[in-house]
Amino acid sequence: MRARRRGSQEVLYGFHPVHEALRAGRRRVLRVYVAREGHARERHEALRAAGARAGIAVEEIAREALERVARSADHQGVAATADPYPYEDEGALLARLRALAEPALVLALDGIQDPRNLGSMVRNANVAGAHAVVIAQDRSAEVTPAAAKASAGAVEYTPVVRVVNLVRTLALLKEAGLWVAGAETQGEVPIDRLEAAGPIAIVIGGEEKGLRPLVRRTCDLRVAIPVRGAIQSLNAGVAAAVILFEVVRQRRQGSR
Repeated sequence: MRARRRGSQEVLYGFHPVHEALRAGRRRVLRVYVAREGHARERHEALRAAGARAGIAVEEIAREALERVARSADHQGVAATADPYPYEDEGALLARLRALAEPALVLALDGIQDPRNLGSMVRNANVAGAHAVVIAQDRSAEVTPAAAKASAGAVEYTPVVRVVNLVRTLALLKEAGLWVAGAETQGEVPIDRLEAAGPIAIVIGGEEKGLRPLVRRTCDLRVAIPVRGAIQSLNAGVAAAVILFEVVRQRRQGSR
């Protein structure tokens, strides 16, 4: 799905993407629209409050007009025009990691194609306290409005880093002291034996092809999630969540 744009602007839709874009302030929000019809007054008031803090008025318009702005029926009565998503680059990622006072946690995605999968993984990464999500510039989903909605606005807080060469970036992360662990059904390290107390990058392969061979070879290890049913793999988003929260579990346990 291509991003909904007006010129150089992007049209966000849904309460959480718009509300979090206003609250986070990572990108400029230009106008906010809410449907005149409907009963979500508490949400409208939350948007007005966030808009007031950002110096942006919230305009009530007819639902039909709002659907024309959003070009989606999945807008929950809210839409906004905003600047395109502000990706970070490789240099900003490395600087961010150097400044951390805690072990780094990075989620890298190798060829995720569906923007909604990307968005849900950014949401998982944010809840797990990951410091960044890395995607490749080519053959990967972008942070579209659909991705922003699937992330429930998490893309406004967890930086998405877009890189030219994912293998090169993984190598730089290794030089920076991170272990790089690829998720794979036939991985040699069961998830309960993963040592994740130190800095680590988790690499998730694409929905259909998994990790590409060169990415697989760049990983320090491959971690497997045990399965017991007839279906022998989880979808990419669920696998990412399981591994991320194993890292969270280990770090919480180690801090006690």
